[in-house]
Amino acid sequence: MVLGSAIVTPTKSEQTVRKPYPHYKVIVLDDDFNTFDHVASCLMRHIPKMTEELAWNLTNQVHFQGQAMVWAGPLEQAELYHQQLRREGLTMAPLEAS
Repeated sequence: MVLGSAIVTPTKSEQTVRKPYPHYKVIVLDDDFNTFDHVASCLMRHIPKMTEELAWNLTNQVHFQGQAMVWAGPLEQAELYHQQLRREGLTMAPLEAS
């Protein structure tokens, strides 16, 4: 025996809120043992589309300001670039979501 209950279908919200994935910052920190040449060449080797001029500007920023954000984007790529630069001996800040 079925009692008189109505079947209610869920209604879709009128608006779907789409939030973008956060970008993660890859930040190189200043240290006392990596040379300017090494930092700049690592940036050019591992960060896509890194020009020589930008690599040197970022290297100077690392030295004079103590750090520089060298790339920002999706987590998976940020983890890769962070790991590659760390393996080269650069001093890296933990990844930060922006």
